[in-house]
Amino acid sequence: MTQDIGLYSKSPHLARSAGQQIVSKRSRLVQAFTMMLLITSLIGINAYRVVQLQLVQGKYNRERAENNRIRLVPVAASRGTIYDRKGKILAGNKLSRSVYLWPQEYSAAEWSELATELSSILDISASDIINKLEEVGYDSPLGVRIFSNLDPTTFIALAEKTGETRGLEVRTENIRYYPNGSLAAHLIGYTGEATKEELISNPKYPMGMIVGKMGIESSANSTLEGVWGNRLIEVDAKGNKIQELGAKNPTSGKSVKLTLDIDIQKAAEKALGNRRGVAVAINPKTGEILAMASRPTFDPSLFTGKMTTSEWQRLQGASKPFFNRALQGYPPGSTFKTVASVAALQSGKYSPNSRVRTYNAVTIGGITFNEHSGGYGLIGFRDALAYSSNTFFYQMAVNIGPEVISKWGRELGIGGSIDLKLLGIDGNHGQIPTPKEKEEIYGEPWHIADIVTMGIGQGLVLVTPLESSVMVSTIANGGYRVKPHLLASQTGTAATKSIKTGLKPSTINTVREGLIDVVRKGTGRSLNDGTIPLSGGKTGTVELPGQADNAMYIGFAPAYNPEIAVAIAVEEGGYGSVGATPIAKAIFDTYFANKGK
Repeated sequence: MTQDIGLYSKSPHLARSAGQQIVSKRSRLVQAFTMMLLITSLIGINAYRVVQLQLVQGKYNRERAENNRIRLVPVAASRGTIYDRKGKILAGNKLSRSVYLWPQEYSAAEWSELATELSSILDISASDIINKLEEVGYDSPLGVRIFSNLDPTTFIALAEKTGETRGLEVRTENIRYYPNGSLAAHLIGYTGEATKEELISNPKYPMGMIVGKMGIESSANSTLEGVWGNRLIEVDAKGNKIQELGAKNPTSGKSVKLTLDIDIQKAAEKALGNRRGVAVAINPKTGEILAMASRPTFDPSLFTGKMTTSEWQRLQGASKPFFNRALQGYPPGSTFKTVASVAALQSGKYSPNSRVRTYNAVTIGGITFNEHSGGYGLIGFRDALAYSSNTFFYQMAVNIGPEVISKWGRELGIGGSIDLKLLGIDGNHGQIPTPKEKEEIYGEPWHIADIVTMGIGQGLVLVTPLESSVMVSTIANGGYRVKPHLLASQTGTAATKSIKTGLKPSTINTVREGLIDVVRKGTGRSLNDGTIPLSGGKTGTVELPGQADNAMYIGFAPAYNPEIAVAIAVEEGGYGSVGATPIAKAIFDTYFANKGK
């Protein structure tokens, strides 16, 4: 019998070892299979996620990645310089630092938290920061300027925050610089960031565009502003620049030269001092504005950076520093006797040889009107102007009537005949109302006192200092109404060609000699001290209810070949011969001292 020597013939120990090996092998197979299932599942899940990101959400994520990685940065154009007539800088540029935020980088809630932190560093309210962001929207891909003219101390305090905040940027850019501070502020004006309305009406403007807001900065803005460029840059996760992808260079603005003489402007402002008032100086032959000083004033540099509450309150205060008094109506007082004289001589009712008896008072329509002295007897136009007789002009005004005075006042530049658009400065015109116009303006009937007081420049009559300067220039230059302007490029062009008024030579000569007599022997004698050429002019003292008199003066020099004409108004300055003529003298002194330099 054959013996089986197979498996069963082994010992029990050997049999158990073989069984364990079989179980172990099976276990490893199960584990491997399980692992393969797990890996396959994970691959499937990730594949789905990749498909979801790339196919389903691909456009969204690509846009998000591009917006977070690439920035379009506007590059400001250098604004054109404003010069005076001699090439001295009135408004220029200087480098400064501005703070920008990138709205897309954070949510509204995150920006709210960050705005609180920034407000303490920049010393501006968090609400102002949020308002800037909300104005453009949190989805805006463009940077928003929240602060300009960053000082070194604040820049250092902000440096750490900038490094750790992706949506915060400190950028170097030009800001407006006014080297003479408040000098000629009402003429030069100031700049500021374009409003939402300005951006809408000017689609070419980038966010943060700086535009003129007042004065020449505004009226010549299209010349000064230039064309902004831009840069396309790639940034890292912290907002730091990696590389520049493209650029369009800006085009600088063009410079503007004014007719203004900075030395005469300084003299006028210094002479006015801290008093409320105005001094205008023009070339009586060309209409070039040489000076236009208005007090109180303001510093246009305030608008290039953060303005304090006290500064803003002062600008909005009762003293009205924004108010350009050169283009606001004043009762002209006796300076208006120049207009009344012209009207009388042009009316045909009076001649250069006419005489009128003056008194210490006259009664007209049952009302007594006083002279400022005891009367001057029988006098003509020249002495009536030299001594500023009231009763002479009371009687004369009643005789010729308001329509004649109004007509010739307009012809001399008062009440709307000056083109303020040509000047480029906002303001008002004066008024010499007729009975019909009084009814329309005030809703009141004409009264005899209206024409009596019109003869001496009180009552309803209002004249701006600029109009007064044009009026006296018309007499000084032989009967041509000049067109006042500030841009030197306009001088001598068709736009500024003087207008022949139609004044008779005899009228011009009579009134001009009367104004020269004011300086020779009358109320303007203080100007005839021999230090400057003989001049002509007219003082005025305006009585106002409840306050001190206003001081007025108009004049021109030299007397027979005029080169400069002035108009002065000092609120509560007292007599014109005391409060206003010294300012005219200071202007004349500076003009003739610098002549030929």
